[in-house]
Amino acid sequence: MFEHIVLLKFKPDVSNEAKEGAIKRAHDFKGNIPGIVNLSAGINVTEEIEHKQGFTLGIRVTFENQQACRDYIQHPLHQRLLQSIGPFVEGIVVMDYPFA
Repeated sequence: MFEHIVLLKFKPDVSNEAKEGAIKRAHDFKGNIPGIVNLSAGINVTEEIEHKQGFTLGIRVTFENQQACRDYIQHPLHQRLLQSIGPFVEGIVVMDYPFA
């Protein structure tokens, strides 16, 4: 298995509606992009504000293997999400790791 975690920092003037739209599009990946085992996405509601660092949306995708993650990066649905949210994002963190 292979985990792909993305944290997004949206620009301050981005509406909650736009953020919710990004979440909906991310959820559309499951069942439409091969190799995805599980997916979750949501708005950051942590009470640990000293660690938030402005990141407002998280996406976690579990893949069958690392190659499935590589294929996902190039998949048209993923590319469309990136194009649609790109102008609204001012920071991103990505973490990938294999696990048993």
